[in-house]
Amino acid sequence: MMTITKDMSIMEVVQKYPDTAMVFMYAGMGCIGCAAARFENIEEGCMAHGIDADALVDALNEVVEATDEETAAEAAN
Repeated sequence: MMTITKDMSIMEVVQKYPDTAMVFMYAGMGCIGCAAARFENIEEGCMAHGIDADALVDALNEVVEATDEETAAEAAN
């Protein structure tokens, strides 16, 4: 399982785990498709939007864990 950290780029996370896009949007970072998302890391994006980076990273990792568990369950069947 990939663990998401604050220093990872926003697009890197969304490309690897598309389900995380909804977490970013729900948190108030609806600019997933903007140019800044390509080079900004999560912490920088959170600072620009006044979002708690630690809470966002926790939520993102919950989605990643659920996605990985679902994928493993499908592979076992």
